[in-house]
Amino acid sequence: MVNKLIFLFSICSISLNAQQYGVQITPENAVDAMEVNAKLVGQDAQMVKVKGVIQEVCQVKGCWLTMDIGNDASIRVTFKDYGFFVPTDCSGKTAILQGQLSTETLNVATLQHLARDAGKSEAEIASITEPLQELVLVADGVLLLQQ
Repeated sequence: MVNKLIFLFSICSISLNAQQYGVQITPENAVDAMEVNAKLVGQDAQMVKVKGVIQEVCQVKGCWLTMDIGNDASIRVTFKDYGFFVPTDCSGKTAILQGQLSTETLNVATLQHLARDAGKSEAEIASITEPLQELVLVADGVLLLQQ
């Protein structure tokens, strides 16, 4: 029985051609990230499953990423309980993310830390002088699709 399950999982992984991080998720019912509206800022937290293109990834260890949602907005994604990370070279790849979406106000020190993790220049880091309210998704699962 165990061998059959392993074989079945292997077939699913091959047919999806994806890497799984965190809890196992499927692509079913994923909403396109461009449909996640920045007007959600300020609303109560909600569970979501979104599919989109990864913009940036923490270059230190892959502990966060951003996903474009259009109109010069993005979702900042962290990973539940700091329990897993994604490859630092996955910018530009398509991913499916499942987790809790909410709004957070990030202070200047946090924004500068994130910019440093993203590999920004000292001038870019120094130019961050105001807090920023943004959409944040705490993902419990990520499916990184191979292109």
